[in-house]
Order: sequence, then C-alpha cells, then structure tokens
Amino acid sequence: MELLPISALQHLLYCERQCALIHVEQVWAENRFTAEGNVMHEKAHDGPDELKAGVRIVRGLAVKSEALGLSGQCDVVEFAADGSVLPVEYKRGKPKAHRADEVQLCAQALCLEEMMGAAVPEGRLFYDQTRRRMDVIFDVELRTLTKETAQRLHELIASRETPSAVYEERKCDACSLIELCMPQAMRFQKGANAWFKRQMAELGESSPVAPQLKT
Repeated sequence: MELLPISALQHLLYCERQCALIHVEQVWAENRFTAEGNVMHEKAHDGPDELKAGVRIVRGLAVKSEALGLSGQCDVVEFAADGSVLPVEYKRGKPKAHRADEVQLCAQALCLEEMMGAAVPEGRLFYDQTRRRMDVIFDVELRTLTKETAQRLHELIASRETPSAVYEERKCDACSLIELCMPQAMRFQKGANAWFKRQMAELGESSPVAPQLKT
C-alpha cells in the first residue's frame, strides 16, 4: 500500500475538497494560520534529543505504518524509564470541536505500536493558545475513527477526483486555499445552473408539441 502523509488525515476530516486539492492536485497556499502552525512545528522539532528526569525526549521522529499505509513525523515522543511511550503533537490555537487533531495523534500512536511492538495507550496535544497539554486517550472509538479515516484517505487519493466545493463560512474563510478553491463562485455557478435547468424545463412544458407527420 502506498504510504500517504499522516497530516492528510487532518485535511480529510476538515474538508475532503481541501484534502484532494493538496494531495491529488498538488496545490498549496499559505495564510496566517498555516504560517503560525509551521512555526509551532519548527519550534517543536528544533533542538537535540534530551534526557529529563529519566524521560528520553526525541524530536521529529519519523514513523510509518504499513497496515494503515501512512508515514510522517511526530513532533515529540517521550520514552519513560518504565517503558511507556508518549507522543506529543503541537498545535496552534485551542482545542477544536472536531476530532482531526486527535486522529492525527492517534495515527502516530498506531505507527509507533506497529514499529515498536509496544502499546501506546495515550498521548498529548499542546495548544499555543491555552499553553497546556490536553490528554488524549486512544480508546476503541478513536482508533476505529483513525483507521476508517485512513481507509477513506486512500480511497479519495486513488479516485484522483476532487469533490465539489461546498461553502461553509467558518471553515472556508479560515482556509488558506479559499482563493484556489473558490467555494462561493462554485455555489453561484450551481445556482445559475439550477436556474437555467428550471427555465429550460418550463420552456419545454409551455412549448406546443410538434405535429407528427403521416407517412
């Protein structure tokens, strides 16, 4: 199975069209939110690995899962003396209403489990706005959602098709690809197409039936 980036899971759960634009059509654009996110990841990856209070802290660890067909980098993984493994992902903003961040972190944990043969029961999400870690338990529900999202990601990429745009103000206005995606223009186009079809249908109903010629 082709290895796809773990980060694409977040794109998929946020918006399937966004995911396809990035990973099928290979287009990208930056805005303030993506730039802030990049800075967060760079800071997390910077600096050498270190040992603190018996915990080995590894930065920018490359991980992969052949079972899920995913690969990527963990911002930080903490290896404790008791053998426990804790992935930590750094994010801009604050905890989200959706579970995209949790799925991304869970995918990292599943990769670590496959690579190391050891259980990874939980992880942490650190948000720059709250300045604190949020506990994430990798329970059956989250693991199932992560595996299903990975499967859907492979289906979308294999289809080579980009879903149509659907304008959602909260999501679209914050998306760096809004100028490339043009969701509002697509909405106008759909409305115009629907109006044209209605007009043609009404015209057809009001037109007299052409007489049949006898042979």
